[in-house]
Amino acid sequence: MSPRLAARIEVSALIRRIEGAGGSAAVLARGDSEAGAILLFLAERGVPFGFLERSLDMAGNYGWRRTGPQNIEDLEDINPYIQRRRAIDGDLWVLELDIAGVERLVAELATTG
Repeated sequence: MSPRLAARIEVSALIRRIEGAGGSAAVLARGDSEAGAILLFLAERGVPFGFLERSLDMAGNYGWRRTGPQNIEDLEDINPYIQRRRAIDGDLWVLELDIAGVERLVAELATTG
């Protein structure tokens, strides 16, 4: 099993990375500071892109995987999904990341974990 950063450190690093690249980041919900799962809502210039979640794979390694509704055309689809996830997991962190080149960010996260 690969080691895992504390959730608060991972969240802080993601926010700094996005803001350093000229994007914006907001914590929509705080979870457990050590072991909370992290759900990312991604957008590019206000246009919804989708969700990523940090999860454990079959080999015991953490990585970012696509999750949630895949065809988000209406912002009304976002809040119900987040609310359902938070109802199931109160320790879940939810971040909104808005950055130009969001697909590049997704590819980088998927390869670096």
